[in-house]
This record gives sequence, C-alpha cells and structure tokens, in this order.
Amino acid sequence: MTPPMIEVRDLHYRYDDGTVALRGIDFRLDVGENVALLGANGSGKTTFVLHLNGLLSGQGTVQVCGQRVDRNSAALARRKIGMVFQDSDSQLFMPSVIEDVAFGPLNAGATPLEASERALAALERVGMEAAASRAPYHLSAGEKKRVAIAGVLAMEPEILVLDEPTTFLDPPARRGLETLLATLPQAKIVVTHDLRFAGALCSRAAFFDAGKIVAEGAVQDLIRRFQWD
Repeated sequence: MTPPMIEVRDLHYRYDDGTVALRGIDFRLDVGENVALLGANGSGKTTFVLHLNGLLSGQGTVQVCGQRVDRNSAALARRKIGMVFQDSDSQLFMPSVIEDVAFGPLNAGATPLEASERALAALERVGMEAAASRAPYHLSAGEKKRVAIAGVLAMEPEILVLDEPTTFLDPPARRGLETLLATLPQAKIVVTHDLRFAGALCSRAAFFDAGKIVAEGAVQDLIRRFQWD
C-alpha cells in the first residue's frame, strides 16, 4: 500500500484555559485525496489542522509524508503543507501581488530570480498573472483568495489545507475557486461549512463533534446522517 500523506493517531489537545479541544483523533489522508472536515464551530476542526504543521502540539502522533511532526521536524512539515487561511488579508501584506507571492520562496532561501520565476508560475497557475504588479488591497475577495493560494503554491507543497476557503466569496468566485482547486494535484484538507462546495470538491468527509471525529464517509451521506446544514 502507498504510505499516507498524513496519518494521525490518538491526538488529544487541551488549551491553557482548560478547554479540551481534541479527544483522541485518528485520521488519514492519502495521495491525491480531497477530504472535507465538517462540524459546528468549536468542534475541533481548526485546532486539528493547526497540529499538522506543528503550530500546536498535543498528545498523540502526527505524521506528514512519513515524518513525525514535533519541535525538531515542524519546519519540514510546513514545507510539505501549504496553509490557506480563511481571511486572505492575513496572508497578503506586501506592496504588490508579485512581491507577496515571491515572499515565501525568498524567505526560504531562493535567489530573487528564482523567487520571481516561481511566483510568476504560481500566479499563472491560478489565473492571476495579469495582476502581478497590482496592490493586493485593490483586488476583489475572489482575486485575493487566488493570490493567497498562489503564495502557497510558490512554496511547492505536497498537501494543501484550506480553512473556510469560500468565506467572503460571491457565487461566481466560489465556482471559480472550486474549478481551480479541482485542477491542483496536491492532496487537500478543506475545513468548511459550505456543503455544496465540499460535495463538489471532496471524495470523503470527516465529521467533528466535541473534539472527536464521530463519522467518516461521503459528504452527502454525512449531511443526511446528521441532518446538518
């Protein structure tokens, strides 16, 4: 069998204020797979994904591309996993789009020429090459999301984790994002309340409740089972 891209076993996490956020999570992501994480706010989804690149560290094991994630290997996990956050403005902070997308490669040691080439290739991949010289704050919400994804793609990750990617997007932008993500070869984890989006993009879903994954299966099967909308 092909080794999983991500394998999590018996993951527990308690915040400093005593709140128990994760209660024994087991999870697997295979090569090329797209998985939606469903569940109410506060059910543990975001806490879970923050463990995948070492931003949080609880009890249990997290492996990314065969490497256990801990303090010593978190940097490697962050190269393997590209995080796309809910609010694109939290990822876009440079004066121009091209500078924003090139920032990650530059910070990782690429030469200015290499960073620029990778940034332009990533912008072309998301259909935003014409906006390279524009200021990010002049972009629409949908355009900002594409540029944020380009910034992640420029780092050449093997896995994408997207936290509520359709937030702030109008219906045409949501459909465009769905089409774009479907063309990207990386395995994906999508934290979302957008059930139509999840069903269109993902082959499988995991349903979180009170810090546990209480069910896994096809997106529509879980929606019907839990009568969740």
